Amino acid sequence: MIDYTNHFKRKLKTEQQIGLWVGLADAYGTEIAANAGYDWLLIDGEHAPSDLRTTLSQLQSIAAYSSQAVVRPPIGSVQLIKQLLDIGAQTLLIPMVETVEQAELMVKAVRYPPEGIRGVGAALARATRWNSIPDYYATAHENICLLIQIESVTGLENLDEILKVDGIDGVFIGAVDLSATMGYQGNPNHPEVQKVVIDAIKRIRATGKAAGILSTQHEVTQQYIDLGTEFVAVGVDTSVLMNSLRDLLSKYKSNTDMIQSVGGY
Repeated sequence: MIDYTNHFKRKLKTEQQIGLWVGLADAYGTEIAANAGYDWLLIDGEHAPSDLRTTLSQLQSIAAYSSQAVVRPPIGSVQLIKQLLDIGAQTLLIPMVETVEQAELMVKAVRYPPEGIRGVGAALARATRWNSIPDYYATAHENICLLIQIESVTGLENLDEILKVDGIDGVFIGAVDLSATMGYQGNPNHPEVQKVVIDAIKRIRATGKAAGILSTQHEVTQQYIDLGTEFVAVGVDTSVLMNSLRDLLSKYKSNTDMIQSVGGY
């Protein structure tokens, strides 16, 4: 029997989960990441070329493994959220949330009427196994996990009120975008940025919601983990691949040869 339990959601407040950002937009590459054993994999539709079809393939490739899929759409669109839920996404990370009104709309978007506004189409949906899951409409919310992303000064200013919104399971701090809105573009590890990030994580956790973040610098990542941050992404597949390819090549070619080979000088 297929297990439809959202284990990512179940573990949010009981143990830390280590994840990887997936930007290759390819099911085969995603399956390799799932095989590596990360607790969760973020399928990125905001900055990577993932669309509805590639996301479906990636969800299918992850399904055979213990890794749990988290899907980030390009925007908090009610229509797109409906499609993502119908193809089987159970955990969504909504970017660029800045207000209580946005947060409340996202909660409604992931729930069926009368509590929400999610469109009903069970016979067409992979999520229901094409109308094969008993009582899906009544129980779907139990396995849907809604994460929102705070990544601006405005979002931080409204964080305490946003945290009062019922139905949000976790809040992810987007330190890179946040650093830009704070005037430290491209420097998420600047002391001033880190000060507000750490404060935000503490505020999120104090309300009983889960906190999340992405960090690729080991010392900073470890600090977030030591704080108790519940879901932490520790790398990006495209960066891991690029860095590994460069490291391998550097063993056999000089830096000058490498620069010339990619059109430098």
